[in-house]
Amino acid sequence: MSEEAIRRLDAHAGSCPYGLCDGGGFVFDEASNTASDCRCRAERLARRRTARLEGRVPKHYRGVSFDRPPVPEIARVAPDVVREVRRYVLEINTNLDAGRGLWLMGDVGTGKTTLAMIVSKAAQEAGRSVAIYSLPRLLNLIRAAIETEAGMNGFLEELAAVDLLHIDDLGAENTTAWVLEQLYSIVNTRYEDERAMIVTTNLTHDELIEQLGPRTVSRLAAICELLPLWGQDDRLSLRDRREHAAEVQDDPLAAFRSP
Repeated sequence: MSEEAIRRLDAHAGSCPYGLCDGGGFVFDEASNTASDCRCRAERLARRRTARLEGRVPKHYRGVSFDRPPVPEIARVAPDVVREVRRYVLEINTNLDAGRGLWLMGDVGTGKTTLAMIVSKAAQEAGRSVAIYSLPRLLNLIRAAIETEAGMNGFLEELAAVDLLHIDDLGAENTTAWVLEQLYSIVNTRYEDERAMIVTTNLTHDELIEQLGPRTVSRLAAICELLPLWGQDDRLSLRDRREHAAEVQDDPLAAFRSP
């Protein structure tokens, strides 16, 4: 979580950031003498459940923004992709509440991680809980958590509860069938609970299937809008991508085939 987001949360610790309740997390209706959960209550509970997850933006990416290099250069090569990421960030709360995510897929060095970090920073600055992992790091933590059933269940529950789960280099290493099942469980739970993910990958369609399996890829296709970054000559236009993405209704894996 960014320093700015932490300051904002601390400032609101004893009050409602939306001005709807007295800070206790409940909105009282004097006319009916009833109470209901305030919007801030769910966010506070989510932050408590996910407090130990790794949400810090790496030092290399802490200064990223749409106006600083390399994003202007990325925009010249892939303007539609940057435009979609900007639109997503402008409506960050709406997108997170709806469980809508982004999948940035393409060649090495095209700016996928930079754009993904901009999204994670925006979520943090909006006061939302974010977990940021490279796939190798995430799998190492899953392996470590296997030592105790409580630790494993607790870690998976936290990954399921966070507002935005950011996974970089998805499919970056060979994994056992058991670990792949845990990865599917994480993705499937977030799909069923309508919680957003942002993921990046360098892999082709065949490599994704080999590394992740068709079930996981299918769920990710349902959660995330596909934003290919294959380079200026090979990238799909935004209209073509949307038409191509519509094919996943009958074949969820079709959208991952490189143009």
